[in-house]
Parts: sequence; C-alpha cells; structure tokens
Amino acid sequence: MRVIVSFTALLLSVIFLQLSTGGLGPLDALSGVLLGFSSSEIGLLGSAHFLGFFIGCWWAPRLMGAIGHSRGFATFVAFGLIGILGHTLSNQPWVWIILRIFSGLSVAGCYSIIEAWLQAKLKNKNRGRSLGAYRLVDMGASLSGQLLISILEPAYYLSYNILALICTAALLPLTLTRAKQPELPITPKLRPIAAYKLSPLAIFAAIVAGLTGASFRMIGPIYGLQVGLEVNQIALFLAAFIFGGAIAQYPIGWIADKFDRRWVLIVLSLAAIFSSSLTIIVSSQGTIAIFFAAFIFGFITFPIYSVASAHANDFAKPAQMVELSAALIFFFAVGAIGSPILSAKLVEIYGPNALFVFIGLAHVILVIVSIARMNVRPSAEIKTSYRYTPRTSFGIAKLIRRR
Repeated sequence: MRVIVSFTALLLSVIFLQLSTGGLGPLDALSGVLLGFSSSEIGLLGSAHFLGFFIGCWWAPRLMGAIGHSRGFATFVAFGLIGILGHTLSNQPWVWIILRIFSGLSVAGCYSIIEAWLQAKLKNKNRGRSLGAYRLVDMGASLSGQLLISILEPAYYLSYNILALICTAALLPLTLTRAKQPELPITPKLRPIAAYKLSPLAIFAAIVAGLTGASFRMIGPIYGLQVGLEVNQIALFLAAFIFGGAIAQYPIGWIADKFDRRWVLIVLSLAAIFSSSLTIIVSSQGTIAIFFAAFIFGFITFPIYSVASAHANDFAKPAQMVELSAALIFFFAVGAIGSPILSAKLVEIYGPNALFVFIGLAHVILVIVSIARMNVRPSAEIKTSYRYTPRTSFGIAKLIRRR
C-alpha cells in the first residue's frame, strides 16, 4: 500500500512540475515580445533554460547523495520558484536569462530525484504498468502546460504568480508522504567521448533532436505571432506539436523494431524536411492548416531521440547503458542550448519561416551522416526493444530498462 501511495505522490509532483515549467517557456516568449525583447534575447531565454537543465542533470545525483531525496527535491523546487517569481521583479532581458538558468536547473533536478525514487520503488511485476502511467502523466501534463498560456496574460505578474503556486504544489505530495525514502542511487559517470565512439550516429541524432525541440518550443511562439496566430491559438499550436509526438510513439516504435534503425532515422529526417517545408507553405493558409502542420511536425520529429537511443543501445553492453543514456542527454542539451539563440537570430533577420529552414537543414545533415555511417559498419545483429525515452535526467536508463 505504501508503494502505491508513494507512486501516486510522485505522479502528482510530476503533474504540478510539468504544468508550471511547461507553461513558463511559451509565456516567457510571448511576454518578451510584448516587453520589446529582441528575438535574439528571447532565444537566449531558451538557451539559458537548457544550460540550467544540463547543470541540474549533473548536480542532482550529487546533491541527493549529500542531503537525501526529499530535501533535494525541496531544494530544486525552490530554485524553480526563484526562476518563476523573479520575473515579476524586473523586465530586463539579462535578468530573465539568469532566472531561466534557475528554472532549467529546477526541472532537471526534480526529475532526477523523481526518477531515482521511482527506480528504487518499482518491481519487475509492476514496472511495465507503472512506467506506462508515468509516461502518460508526464506527456499529458506537458501538453496541458502548453495550453495554460491560453489563459495566462503575457507580461503580467499574476500569470507568473499562478505558475509559482502550481510549482509550490509540487512540493506537497513528496514531502507529505510517509513512505520511506529509497537508498541513495549510484551517480552515473558522464562519458561523452566513449558514447561517440560507440555510436556517432546516435550522438548526431541526439543533437538534432535537441536542436529541433528547443527551437520549436522556444521560438515557436514568435513564429506563431508573426504568422498571425492569437495567444490562445499559439497554445493550441504548441499543444498540437506535443500531441503529435505522443501519438507517434507506438507506430514509430513498431517500425524501429522491424527495420534497420539507420533507415528509420533517414526516413524520419526526410519526413522532417518535408514537414518543415509544409509548415512554411501553409503559414498563410489559416489556423487549421498551421495546427495540422504542427501536429505532423511533432509526430515526425519527437521520436527521433528515442530511435537514436535504441540504435545506440544496440551496440552497448548492459553495463554501459546507464552511462550511454547520460551521454545522449548531454548531447541533446548541447543541441538545445545552442539552437534557440541561433534560430531566433535567423527569424529576426529573415522572418518566421527561417525557423523551419534552419530545422530542415539540420535534418539534411542528419540524413548525410546516417548514409555515411551505413557504409562504415553493418547494423547490430541483436536489437534492443524500442522504448520512449524522456530527456529528463541522467539516470532515466535505470528507470526504463528491463530486468
């Protein structure tokens, strides 16, 4: 019974965390436009978030080892509150950029602790159903977080206070539960060079996945405003992207288990190029067409990271998988840190469609790398099963691996 209570508390914390942090990114973008921030400054907000995210992934296991799960979680929620509430104290872009480092740190730290707690509590007999519930809750709350901006007024202190209240609520389930805290996890080592030697293609794919997702989610609101969407419509535009990615997991996963994953990555990247072109073409064709294009774009691009992870695991020994997962998230963060500022600058100079030209070109490079790697070595003889792999913490592989 205590396991069920503890698991429910974890899921409630995930919901509140995703609602608050999921709504902060697009709200910041829209608020920045209203306050006169340049596109480059808004891009820096997204880059700062992922810089904080990487720091949080690295630091969270170490802090957890020093002070425990509950106090570690409370610490990272406090960072999140500072990152949200600080927006109401200043309208200077550089202040918001610093605050977004705190918010990224909070997200990574909280997820690291939640997933370490789940890993310790789950048993083989309930692992499948519990992880299914975790993924459903995480994705559903992420989608709902995008929809929040339809009711939150940009550049208004009350909007940030509401997000802060939701973030504070994430403290309650875990800190009030009487379930015993699990043993402290072993911190995975970060070995990016070893991961690159193991699977260069997976590394390139992770970078492109980070570049794609961060650019769309941070600069997407600017794109939406410039093509004529209202604020509540931008919420639906971003939600369509997340919903498309959620729907894609089963069919793309089935295909990735049946065929050479390098071909799957090539086809997905070619489809991403087509989808980017489609989004440009329909940008003047009305809201329904734009929403449909966002759905297709999410359906195609969202699974790329998970396919890359599965491809890398095909060549890894079981003992390498946790460190490989940490390295893939590191390279995902590399793409996510650099892309918002670069794509924002391109949008500032060339207009909104430059966002999807930039993303399309990244996928052209991924196609070239995929074809080149196919001529270097054959596919793995034994394939691991495809699993949706969240980019949430360095320890995610411990949670989702089968025993």
